[in-house]
Amino acid sequence: MRVQLLGQEPQCMGENALRAIELGSHGVDANFGCPAKIVNRSKGGAVLLQYPESVHDIVKAMRQAVPKEHAVTAKIRLGYEDKSLFMENAIAVYEAGATELAIHARSKVDGYKPPAYWEYITEVRKRLPIPVIANGEIWNRDDAKRCIEVTGCDSIMIGRGAISLPNLADTIKTGATPYTWEQTLALMLSYTQRELNGRKSDYYPARIKQWFTYLNRQYPAADILFRELRVFKTTEEIVAVLETAQRNLND
Repeated sequence: MRVQLLGQEPQCMGENALRAIELGSHGVDANFGCPAKIVNRSKGGAVLLQYPESVHDIVKAMRQAVPKEHAVTAKIRLGYEDKSLFMENAIAVYEAGATELAIHARSKVDGYKPPAYWEYITEVRKRLPIPVIANGEIWNRDDAKRCIEVTGCDSIMIGRGAISLPNLADTIKTGATPYTWEQTLALMLSYTQRELNGRKSDYYPARIKQWFTYLNRQYPAADILFRELRVFKTTEEIVAVLETAQRNLND
């Protein structure tokens, strides 16, 4: 497992990278892909893709700070307002000493709207000698196969797809059967217990509702249940709805 860092100051990123390693991380990753406005206003995330030299300096500072036996990686998008600097940013990451690069195949302005422009990743993969990981618009096993065929990448990264279908990685790698709604609901309740026993319980209502916005893509039953629980604001009310739904499935 690697800690992912986000920031704009090379020295601070280097210091934090080293601290992450000291605390047990197996490597560190620089996030140049985050499109969130609050992050970009602070000159972090995807906004840095307008300045390949800054991307280079940040990754270089992390690489110099971290012992050679630990990986230093980065994730980028294809650009900020457009894709004109996609190759410059990829080369900046490589020349700064990164050991691999993950690319979300959209610009910041593209957000998460389909399609993902996998063909740009193909160009980077052909140009760089380090591993390139493809990311973007992978919702099922067929999407993963097409992405690999288009990009030629050996590895892919999944994000929202894994929230929509919790065992997506297993279906891609081993051909496992996608989780049923019953299995996914049981997983949600297991997640619930972990959250309520930890320090994140205050955020539980918002997180579970956010999860449902992706589950709705995969499971019609999730949309029906979400319509019922979305009006509730307390953890107790939401947990009661989930537990009732599970009992009804088991009856």
